[in-house]
Amino acid sequence: MFRPEEMVKVEVITLNRYKDSLLTYLHEHGAVEIREIDVDVAQKDSPNEYHRKAASYSITISRLVDFLKAYRKTSGGGIKGFIFPKEKAKKKYRYEGIEKLIKDVEAFLAQVEPEIKAVEGKITTTQAEIERIKQDIAVLELLSSIDLDVSYLRPTDMLEIVVGTVDRNKFGPLVEEVRRITEGRIVVVSREFKDKVLAVFAFLRRDYDKVNPVLAKYSLERVEIPEGAGTPRELIAEYEERLRRKEEELENARKDAQMLAEKYYDDVVFYRELMENERDKASVLPMLARTNMTFALTGWLPRSSVQDVLSGLRKITGGTVYINIREPAEEELDEVPIKLRNPAWARPFEMLTEMYGMPKYNEVDPTPIITFTYSFFFGFMLTDFMYGLIIGIIAALLVKGHRKFNDGTYKFAYTLLWSAVFTMLMGIVFGSYFGNALDMAGFTVPRVWDTFTDALVVLQLALAIGLAHLFTGYTVGFIVRFKNGDRIGAVTEQLSWMLVIVGVTMLALSLSNPALGIPGKVLFGLGFVLFMVSEFMSDLPLPMKLLMTISDFFGFVGSWLSYARLMALALATAGIAMVINILTQMIWGISIGPVPIGIVIGLILFIGGQLFSVAINALGAFVHSLRLQYVEFFGTFYSGEGKPFEPFRAKREVSELEFEA
Repeated sequence: MFRPEEMVKVEVITLNRYKDSLLTYLHEHGAVEIREIDVDVAQKDSPNEYHRKAASYSITISRLVDFLKAYRKTSGGGIKGFIFPKEKAKKKYRYEGIEKLIKDVEAFLAQVEPEIKAVEGKITTTQAEIERIKQDIAVLELLSSIDLDVSYLRPTDMLEIVVGTVDRNKFGPLVEEVRRITEGRIVVVSREFKDKVLAVFAFLRRDYDKVNPVLAKYSLERVEIPEGAGTPRELIAEYEERLRRKEEELENARKDAQMLAEKYYDDVVFYRELMENERDKASVLPMLARTNMTFALTGWLPRSSVQDVLSGLRKITGGTVYINIREPAEEELDEVPIKLRNPAWARPFEMLTEMYGMPKYNEVDPTPIITFTYSFFFGFMLTDFMYGLIIGIIAALLVKGHRKFNDGTYKFAYTLLWSAVFTMLMGIVFGSYFGNALDMAGFTVPRVWDTFTDALVVLQLALAIGLAHLFTGYTVGFIVRFKNGDRIGAVTEQLSWMLVIVGVTMLALSLSNPALGIPGKVLFGLGFVLFMVSEFMSDLPLPMKLLMTISDFFGFVGSWLSYARLMALALATAGIAMVINILTQMIWGISIGPVPIGIVIGLILFIGGQLFSVAINALGAFVHSLRLQYVEFFGTFYSGEGKPFEPFRAKREVSELEFEA
C-alpha cells in the first residue's frame, strides 16, 4: 500500500526447441512484461509460417463470427442482463504445439467455412436481386404515367430511344435544341412531375452522336428500362410477384443462417480466440534475440511472482536454462513498469488513479488516500440521505452482479457505493432527505448544520477541508522528494507550503485563541521565505522571477479557494430539491371536482424531479470530486508519468488452454 509493486528484471536464455512451450507458459501465466532485447551479437527473432497462418486464420474466422452473430438468437439482455450478466462458458483445448493447433483449425475451417460461405453468398446475392427488382418497380411506377408498352421504349435497329428526367425549366430549351440539330427528325413524349419532366426521346441512330452531348449538357438523368413486354402496370404485377419469390428465398436463406449460427457460433468464437491469442503470442517474437541453437528474452515481473515463474521455466526446459533475476538499476527507474498494490477495499479505486496516470516507481501511490477523499468529497457535494440511498442501491446491485468479472462496471459501481455511504452520512449531518421534503411535511428533522442558514459555516468547513487536503499532498511530496535525494526541493517546494498552511491555520484559530497569532505569523513568514528562495533559485531573469513568484503564490490561493465548490455543489443539490418540493406543494391540493388530480401530478413531479436531481447532481459531484483530486491534490506531489505494467498475457473469455510443459 502507498507504493507500487516491487519489480525485478528477468533475463532468460535457453534452447530454441523450448521457445513455443516457454512463450505459451508465460502467455498463460501472465506475470512477465517482455521487453525488446538490444544486442549486436545475435539476430532478432521473427514469426514462422505457422504464426503467419494464425494471423490469417484469425481474420478469416472473425469474418465468420461477424456473419453468424447477425443471425444468432440471443436471450437475456435488458436491465437485468446488464446488472447480472452471465458468465460465458469456457471450452477446453489441449495445447500440443502451434503446428497441431493450426492443423486443428484448418480441419475445422474445411468443415464449416464452405457451409457458411454458401449461405452468406446466397443471402448477399438474393439481397442484391431484391434491390434490383425494387429499383425496376420504382422505374415502372414512374413510367406508368406514359401508357406505352415498355418494349416500345427500347432502341431498335433504326431508332435510338432515350428515357430520362430533366428539370422543368430546362426541358423546353432541350427539346428546341434537339429538334434543331436533328432537323426535326425526333419524337418527344413527356409528363410533368412537380419540378421534373419525364421525357421519351425517339430519333434516328445516325443522329445519336449529335444528340447525346446535348442531353448531357442539360443534365438529363437517364432511366434504365426494365426487361419485359407490356404496359408498366402489367409489368409491375410481374415484378411484385418476382419480388415476393425472392423475399421468400431470402427468408429461407436467413433461416439457414440461423441454423448455422446455432450450430457453429460458439465454435467459431472459440477458434477465433485461440487464433487471436496465437497472433498476440507471435507479436513478441521480434523482441527476442536468437542464434542457431538458442534464444533470449528479457522483461519485468513482480517480485511476488518470481518463484512461480522460475519453477515454471525450469520445468519447461528441464533445467536447461540460464535465468538472471536482478534489481532495477538507477538509470532504469523511469522504465520500470508500474503495477499498483493495494488492499482489497482500495483496489477498485485504482481505476481513478489510472485515469490520471500511473505513479513512477519511486513515487507514492495515492490510491488509498483518494479512496477516502474522493468518496468524502462526493458525499459532501451531494449531501442528501435519500440521494445516497438511491445511488447506493443501484451501486450495490451492480457490485454484486459484476464482482465475478472484476470489470470496469464493478470498479465504477464500487466507487459509487462508497460515495453513496458518505452521501448518506452527510445527509444525516445536514438533515437533508430529498432536500427539505420532511420539513415541508411537518416533521422535525435533527441536523448539525443547515445548508442554507449555515452556508457561511459550510464554506468555512470546505476551506478547512481544502487546507487539510493540500497539506496532505505537500507532506507526501516532501517525504517522496526527501527519500529520493532531492532534499533542497523537498524543503523549498514542499515544506514551504506546509509551513504556510500551518501558519494560515494558526492565524485563523487565533481569532478565538490569541496566543496562536505570533507562532502562526512566524510559521507563515518562514514558509513564505522558503517559497521565495525556491522561486529565485530558477534561471529566469529577475523580472520573470518576480512575476512567477506572484503567479505561483496566487496559484496556491486559487487552488485553496477551489475547495469552495464543496459548499457550492451542496447548495445546488439542496436548492434543486427545494424547488421541486415547492412546486409539488403548490399543485398538491389541486382537484377537479372530487378527483384530487394534484396528488397524481404532484407525485409524478416529485418522483421525476428528484430522480432528475439525483442524476444531474451526482454527475456534478463525480466530475468535481475528480477535479479536486487531479488538479488541486495531485498538483502538490504527483506526476502520473509512470508506465503501466502490461504483462504478456492471454485473453481468455470462451477458451481454456490445457498446457503441460
